[in-house]
Amino acid sequence: MRLINARITSYRSVEDSEEFTVEPNVTCLVGKNESGKTTILQALHRLNPAEPAEPFDEVVDYPARLTRQRKQWAQADRIPVVVATFEYDDLEVKQIEEELGFGALTSPEVTVTIGYRDDSRTVAHAVDEPTVVGNLVAGLGLPPVGTVAELRAMLEGREEQTEETGAVLDRIRAWRDGDVAHHLADAYAAPRLPALMYFSDYDIMPGKVSVPDLILRRDADELEPGERSLLSLLRMAGVAPEDFLEPGRHEQLIRELENASNIISDEVFDYWSQNDELEVRLEVLPAADGPLLQIRVHNRRHRASVPFDNRSRGFVWFFSFLAYFSELDAGDRDVIVLLDEPGLSLHGRAQEDLLRLIDERLAPTHQVLYTTHSPFMISPDHLHRVRTVIDHDRAGTKVSADLAAADSDTAFPLLAGMGIGMTGSLFVGEHTLLLEGPSDLIYVDVLSDTLDSHRRDGLDPRWTKAPTGGAGALATFAALLGANRLHVAVIVDAQTRNSRAVRRLRDNGQLGKGGLIDIGEFTGTPDADIEDLFEADFYLDLVNLAYAKELPAPLGVADLPAVRTRIVDQVRAHFAQHDLAGGRFNHFRPAAALLKHQATLVPKISVGTLNRASRLFGRLNRQLP
Repeated sequence: MRLINARITSYRSVEDSEEFTVEPNVTCLVGKNESGKTTILQALHRLNPAEPAEPFDEVVDYPARLTRQRKQWAQADRIPVVVATFEYDDLEVKQIEEELGFGALTSPEVTVTIGYRDDSRTVAHAVDEPTVVGNLVAGLGLPPVGTVAELRAMLEGREEQTEETGAVLDRIRAWRDGDVAHHLADAYAAPRLPALMYFSDYDIMPGKVSVPDLILRRDADELEPGERSLLSLLRMAGVAPEDFLEPGRHEQLIRELENASNIISDEVFDYWSQNDELEVRLEVLPAADGPLLQIRVHNRRHRASVPFDNRSRGFVWFFSFLAYFSELDAGDRDVIVLLDEPGLSLHGRAQEDLLRLIDERLAPTHQVLYTTHSPFMISPDHLHRVRTVIDHDRAGTKVSADLAAADSDTAFPLLAGMGIGMTGSLFVGEHTLLLEGPSDLIYVDVLSDTLDSHRRDGLDPRWTKAPTGGAGALATFAALLGANRLHVAVIVDAQTRNSRAVRRLRDNGQLGKGGLIDIGEFTGTPDADIEDLFEADFYLDLVNLAYAKELPAPLGVADLPAVRTRIVDQVRAHFAQHDLAGGRFNHFRPAAALLKHQATLVPKISVGTLNRASRLFGRLNRQLP
């Protein structure tokens, strides 16, 4: 079961966040200070906290500006705060259908609601109750009814029960309140609902702690988050705090703890590139009120050690987080990791290490939501996972995937992060032409140079060509560059042109006039890629050249399926159908072949191709001043 979207209302700075989607692996909440990022995570955490969390307090937590609205709610009513939608995976749906029959659920989505005045969760399924009833009584020859309640009443009203009808009645009675929705909530949703683990930059392990005090706070459920990390380390070592109260066992316990800390340290150094000369050591110090457990970080390079919480906060955070996470990760329940401003005190390269930890260590098995205002914590290769968090006047905190709506302060780390990623390979100019990928760049350059050699106008050199790395990033790059007052044009295919994100850019005026260039306009087909500027025979020559070793025989137009209009889609389908090159077609390889063999291939480009390219470049050039 995974989280797919959420909505927060009436909580601190959030009057209504509006529904925002959550990525299946990593979601990044970006916003300036005091925008409400922490509030969003803390509200989500209460859905199913991995550790005990304070309940919502409507007097303290309800937005002060809306106090009059709060008092209008009836005392018996729950005031919703978090409404989150989860989704069962295919195996979980199959398990439900094995019990309740095929079609019992009309959707794999589950809505979970929590709020003020009631600490319990409300769980709602999209259940088709008549179908469930039909599956329960199939073959029993009973008159049709529409609800489980009606079926139960009918069965209880029978003077005699057969073995089969009695079994059905017993099943219904075993459900809470005899309700199939409650049964689904109890038997499937509750056991599978992921635990939410909240960890902030300040939740680091203490350098020294009194063992008796630690036991008292644990038993009173008054532990600080950093102390929970320490207890996680103890449990990993198979050690309890009470063990330190037994005289004569300290050395054995310290050895067990050091073994556990070495395991964590080894994992830290898989991602911590700043200094590999550190190691964690533990000591037990005598004290009048009971032993003290001290954690120290030893620097082999300087041959000195300092208390754990006096060490570089970056290393301390890494170690504390992995100690806490490793125990939860070893459990048998799904965990959603909520990281509040991780890496706040880290150097830029160390933040890149942290991003790598998130992507490689956490995301493969757990959903991760983290907040940041650092450009180094924004991956330019994954801008689709960014959600902006903005605190609007008289509207409160809003969360949105629409980067085009971000104000300059919120967009700044996005622009900076994008700039960091683009520095080595992408130059942005006053007039920027966005292309989907490097193959598009090759074709544009070759066709433009060919037109120039024929004394025809190619692409104006004032255009700075920028491959974005895929259609999914086009809208994001266009929005962010447009916000920086750059003149932006985008070459797209029909599918990208009609995407929601690109339509918003066009409707919001964030592209220059006529800045959305559809390839199909120049090929005369409703759906086209830039490869469709070429004649089909010429493009297949590129494919045959690029895949000479993998193809048993050269491809011809007659070999391709005619159900698709784009030449790339036709070739991709042929490769998949005949398991060529592992069934995968890389559309960059033909472009690379053209680039490598220009001398022999360029003379074969048809006049029709050059005419189509000329119209495309003319359209672009007319946009320049």
